[in-house]
Parts: sequence; C-alpha cells; structure tokens
Amino acid sequence: MPRRACYIQAMSLDELLVEVLRLSRQERARVAEQLLSSLEEPDDEVAVAWATELERRSREIAEGHGQAVDWSTARAHVLGELQARRARPPSP
Repeated sequence: MPRRACYIQAMSLDELLVEVLRLSRQERARVAEQLLSSLEEPDDEVAVAWATELERRSREIAEGHGQAVDWSTARAHVLGELQARRARPPSP
C-alpha cells in the first residue's frame, strides 16, 4: 500500500483566534481555562501563602472584623481599578 503524505498547514495566531471565537461560550471557557492553567507554574510557597491569606480573611469575617462584598460590587470595583490603570500613562 503506498504511503500518503499528510501535510498540515499551521494556522497563524489570528486564524486560530477566529476559529476559537466561533466556538460556543462553554467551549471558549474550556479553552481559556486550559490556556490559563498552562501558564501557571506550581509553586508550593505561593500555594501556602494563598492558603494562609484565605484562612486569615475567613477568620476575620467569622469574627466580625471583616466585611463581605457581593460579587457584583467586587466585580465593579475590579473593573473600575482596571479602567483607571489603563487610563494612566505608562511609567518610564
């Protein structure tokens, strides 16, 4: 049986993005999750620091020393901060 050559043309980044944006919302979320997790580097020291911080915050809330904020308020605050940072001129 003769061998057939198989040629795969590589997509440019722009072509790949166009294709990914054609996916359903759920499929795009999965792609985004996989891409973000591929950027993370396991670091035990960072994991321990986050666990300690989460415990501290939980304890503050439980003891009445902290104030919980609902997601819509927190999201609006984060988006406002991002917008403010983007509006600032870059540092030299």
